[in-house]
Formats: sequence, structure tokens, C-alpha cells
Amino acid sequence: MEKAMVLENLIKQRGYNLKSFAEKCNMPYTTLYGIIKKGVGKASVDNIMKICKNLDITIEELNDKTYGTNREPSYEDVELLIARNGKRFSMEQKMELIKLLSEIK
Repeated sequence: MEKAMVLENLIKQRGYNLKSFAEKCNMPYTTLYGIIKKGVGKASVDNIMKICKNLDITIEELNDKTYGTNREPSYEDVELLIARNGKRFSMEQKMELIKLLSEIK
């Protein structure tokens, strides 16, 4: 199941429609609608984190609900990890990550 579909189902399960949930998230309805209808891939990390926070789930839980728990991390997973934790990485950790990522092809 795609992440957008998972998010839409969770929003409905919690008793919201897209408009009321967008208000809860303090984001424009058109932004939330675009994420749900066009997919999560082009959405900003901040918006996805805001949606997850208001659904009381983590990004990891969203990934688990989408793909299951036994899977290889995707490029998007790494991108989200860096976006959330990148500021806390030391220069050595950042260089190691760059080296590791450059080896994956």
C-alpha cells in the first residue's frame, strides 16, 4: 500500500476528513490534498512529519504500515533519517555516511 493511501486511511480512521485534518495540522487543505492524491514522494519532509505527528505515529511506523517490517531501507528512508538527525551528526559521521552512500549503486 502506498504511503499516501496509508495516511488517508489513518486520517479517516481517526474521524477526520481531509479539510478538518489539514486544519488540525495547520497546513493548507490544498497541500494535504496534493500529498494524498499525488503521493508522498514530492512532499516536503516537514509536511510528512507534521502529518505523522498529528496522527500520533512516527515516520518509522508509517514505513512499517506501508511496507511491513522486513524490508530493505529505501533512499527515501535514508533521506528522512538525514533530514531528522543530520544536524546532530558529527563531521566524521557525515563523512562516513557519504562514503557509505557512494558505495551503494
